[in-house]
Amino acid sequence: MLDVCLLGCGGMMPLPKRYLTSLMLRYNGNSILTDCGEGTQVALKRTGWSPKNVGLILFTHFHADHISGLPGFLLTMGNAERTEPLLIAGPRGLARVVSALLIIAPELPFEIRLKELEGDSTFVYEGVRIKAFRVRHNISCFGYSFEIDRKGKFNPERAKELDIPVNYWKVLQNGGTVKTEDGRRFTPDQVMGAARKGIKVTYTTDTRPCDNIIKYAEKSDLFICEGMYGEDDKIEKAKEHKHMTFSEAARLARDAGVKKLWLTHYSPSLVNPKEFMGYAKKIFPESYPGKDGLITELNYEDEEESGHE
Repeated sequence: MLDVCLLGCGGMMPLPKRYLTSLMLRYNGNSILTDCGEGTQVALKRTGWSPKNVGLILFTHFHADHISGLPGFLLTMGNAERTEPLLIAGPRGLARVVSALLIIAPELPFEIRLKELEGDSTFVYEGVRIKAFRVRHNISCFGYSFEIDRKGKFNPERAKELDIPVNYWKVLQNGGTVKTEDGRRFTPDQVMGAARKGIKVTYTTDTRPCDNIIKYAEKSDLFICEGMYGEDDKIEKAKEHKHMTFSEAARLARDAGVKKLWLTHYSPSLVNPKEFMGYAKKIFPESYPGKDGLITELNYEDEEESGHE
């Protein structure tokens, strides 16, 4: 299963009852943080999740509302007695920006490793395939898709028919090839069914609508997308500042064929996002307003999903 928590859903500046946009994923005991605006460590504290298990921090871009909380967050991780290396990834210029911020967090008990992303790219972190893709903001900005594959079912009857010793079954289930003592060779495809549908989450903020978002968000179980402005009549303002309205985010969700949309990164002037959900729901009914601390647990499609909007 994959735990998803929208730590904060505010854009531009934190408000008394709204933290800046930040997302955390947990999978197999490892956590991935995407964006780290001012107050992210406080938002995380409210969830009860630990900063110690964060092994990867991703940045969409380097505007202050997405990165200014990094020094404090790293210090909090250090105070949680983390000693394992931490990977930080983001657009080109990451090394310069992080180095500047570390001036106020100079002595950390763990190594920081940096990965600068030059363009659309894919890498794997602790069993999660991460696809970084360019979006349309007024500076270099990325969206991210997180994918967890699921193996096919193991066929014990077929293994018995092939007379494969039971002590080799687990190796085959884990994708390994085995050779028995009598010289016979077996491969996973002989006993494993076709790969099953896994889990996919896509996250994108600070952007105008673009085809790249539809491409990478396609068939996501959860699509978390910026909705800076609720009303359709804010479209010109959205275009000017390279952001989106609720309706535009909903059209992306519809066109990408996702299961569910969470809106996030609200303008400080957008006091109550629920008032404007009609704009999104008439286009994509499975649209929901993000809120600080919103958590869901995503499971494989034949297992129960839990969470609340």
